Amino acid sequence: MARRSQQADRELTEVLNQLWTLDTNRLRPGTDYIISLQGKAGYVAQGSNYARDRARAPLFTYVNEDKLKSIETYSHFINLLDNYEMSTGVQEEVTSEELKENRLFIDAMMETAVMKFAHGYLSNKGQSPSDCDQFKRQLYDIWFRLYHRDRSGGKDSCGFEHVFVGETKFGREILGLHNWVQFYLQEKHDHLDYKGYKARANKNTPDEDDHVLNLQFSWKGLVKPVGGVFIGVSPEFEFALFTIIFLMSTEKKTSVEVKVDEYLLELIVYRNGQCIGTSYPKLLSSNQWD
Repeated sequence: MARRSQQADRELTEVLNQLWTLDTNRLRPGTDYIISLQGKAGYVAQGSNYARDRARAPLFTYVNEDKLKSIETYSHFINLLDNYEMSTGVQEEVTSEELKENRLFIDAMMETAVMKFAHGYLSNKGQSPSDCDQFKRQLYDIWFRLYHRDRSGGKDSCGFEHVFVGETKFGREILGLHNWVQFYLQEKHDHLDYKGYKARANKNTPDEDDHVLNLQFSWKGLVKPVGGVFIGVSPEFEFALFTIIFLMSTEKKTSVEVKVDEYLLELIVYRNGQCIGTSYPKLLSSNQWD
């Protein structure tokens, strides 16, 4: 795992807080969406697909879908979510229409202040080309280039699919699915069942205004014992944040501890060659809990 200097983490904290400030497409809790945390989830044994349900109701009580679909990055992002085969080992077939949708999504992100800032930062650091079109190609390769996750089949995965859509492995475990929009849509269609929040024993209940949560859920019959998810943030914020961490390290696994807004987070990125293998936040603490 990458061991980073405190100075590097301080700089990264400043950069990520700048992204947070610029994320004007972040939805407002209690207004644009309402969540219901309910009970604290229990322990799930490794390999088990039984989890006691500590949450009778869905996590999302309400989401303003009209607002979601009126924001260009969300609208294109939602179009991408149904383009992937959920099982690893099953070769992905990318149609020309899907390629176009991927590019439209990247184009829309590049119009946002969040992604412009990320591009400028990475370009200044010598990690990304200053030319906008070349940077878009770099983003495409990091997030959308297909690779083997399951060695038994064809090219069956990419960073976007794993992190934002979710996959299953051998029909026995959930991989990825770290995005709140996908969580909401899967829950709405009765594919996903929220089981409760996860919190460390010495911490109080998380708050329903929190923008980062550790959750337990089942998806299409399989259980995810715990998954870290940003709530309400824009797709471009997550793309920018994890792209910066990915490009500023060459390690197989990079873990950084940062304070973003009021949240102390561990941000984890695994690489698969020149592509993202997985990336997710882990909430360590929130000021509201203290």
